[in-house]
Amino acid sequence: MAEEIIRTEHVWKEYMMGDVLFQALKDISISINLGELVSIIGPSGSGKSTLMHIIGLLDQPTRGKIFISGNDIASFTDDKISSLRSEFVGFVFQQFNLINKLTILENILLPTVYVRKKLEYNPVEKALYLMKRFGIDGKEKSYPNKISGGQQQRVAIARALIMSPKLILADEPTGNLDSKSGTEILKLLKELNQEEKITVVIVTHDPLIAKQTKRIIEIKDGQIDK
Repeated sequence: MAEEIIRTEHVWKEYMMGDVLFQALKDISISINLGELVSIIGPSGSGKSTLMHIIGLLDQPTRGKIFISGNDIASFTDDKISSLRSEFVGFVFQQFNLINKLTILENILLPTVYVRKKLEYNPVEKALYLMKRFGIDGKEKSYPNKISGGQQQRVAIARALIMSPKLILADEPTGNLDSKSGTEILKLLKELNQEEKITVVIVTHDPLIAKQTKRIIEIKDGQIDK
């Protein structure tokens, strides 16, 4: 039986916009298993990024439940959720979210700076290994604005992997890349899923990208489109 890594039960996310109640997510129940390659697809404004923020523990639902590896996070303290987020999930964003004042190596190491527990590995050695694996070795002392978009996204993926997460959430990871670089990044994410059994969830509006995943979750107007 497949091991469940994430489950949402009847999740809603609501905001007040002036005097109007806006429902970004409406009664979302999904399950993702360990080692899956899944896409969440929907048009702009459909709620897919809101859902990603919730399953990545960056935001909390207005109501409903989130289970991580079978554990209801409602009972977790803010500190425990923060620790779980830093160790359990790695994020890859469309805008790369690199810090231009930090070198490539320092950007990759950034998640390890804030961790409270002692790591079981040398983070610098792991960062250098990831850079070599992703074809950006030799760029340790470079800065993000001095390398290409495709290289920046590889740095972002290395940063996402530095804490050895079980889950990678990639929000429009090819959105700011040319087609060649985008194809390479998708290939890299699929390799991580197939070779290392890392669960990968790709949030996208592009059906061609979604078709490259093993399962597609369609979202429209804040609801699962069945």
